[in-house]
Amino acid sequence: MHRIELFGVPMDVASMPDTVTSIAERIRSRVFTQHVVVNVAKLIHMQRDTELSASVKSCDIINIDGMGVVWGARFLGHDIPERVAGIDLFYALLHMSSEHDFPVYFLGAREQVVHDAVLTLKSRFPQLNVAGWHHGYFWDDEEAVVEKIRQSGARLLFVAITSPRKENFIHRWREALGVDFVMGVGGTFDVVAGKVQRAPLWVQNAGLEWMFRMLQEPGRMWRRYLFTNSAFAWLLLREKLRSRLSRRTPKRTQFQQASRPSK
Repeated sequence: MHRIELFGVPMDVASMPDTVTSIAERIRSRVFTQHVVVNVAKLIHMQRDTELSASVKSCDIINIDGMGVVWGARFLGHDIPERVAGIDLFYALLHMSSEHDFPVYFLGAREQVVHDAVLTLKSRFPQLNVAGWHHGYFWDDEEAVVEKIRQSGARLLFVAITSPRKENFIHRWREALGVDFVMGVGGTFDVVAGKVQRAPLWVQNAGLEWMFRMLQEPGRMWRRYLFTNSAFAWLLLREKLRSRLSRRTPKRTQFQQASRPSK
């Protein structure tokens, strides 16, 4: 695992197995880990949202989600072996937690959704130690929910709340949560509970997961993707042009600088 930077945003280049292994080692060592994934939409919003930018940059592991970011980084010369999709990492960490008996806590979504998601996950991972769960509508009393999480004894916390609210919540309370690992998982609980369908694998591999989601929620998503995808394409082209121009511009040698006549 090594870190690169794209448009001022740090990102960790790693495979899924390497990411899970690193997280497991940190949990066993009781080293607090704040995790986040970066996709095109989040990267673009970070260019303007200073609070979101600070929250993401403070994370210990920043995985690359979304094929758009993978392709964009490759376009600019970075060697990215694969993306680490948030929902796939979520399942992998639950499998790891069930093997090591790490208690987990689920926070976010509507009450019925998180309840159904927990039941589904318990069925999928019978040995999973669920320390507790809570819906995502608690903004009038955040401190009480944070205390509930701390008292639960959970080692891992998964926060299924939309951006940038989840990143800022985690950043704000990270010292008080009492967990060893915390990860924002966006709309994952809706997928687990069967409320939202995940794109087929071929759609994911084609980098069209965003379009699949937009077709499911066109009224809410079309503006977001139109803006973020267009802005990302412009940033890529501008950076590529800047890089090419900088390579073509001859650098003044020390001899040329020394021989330059003084005024």
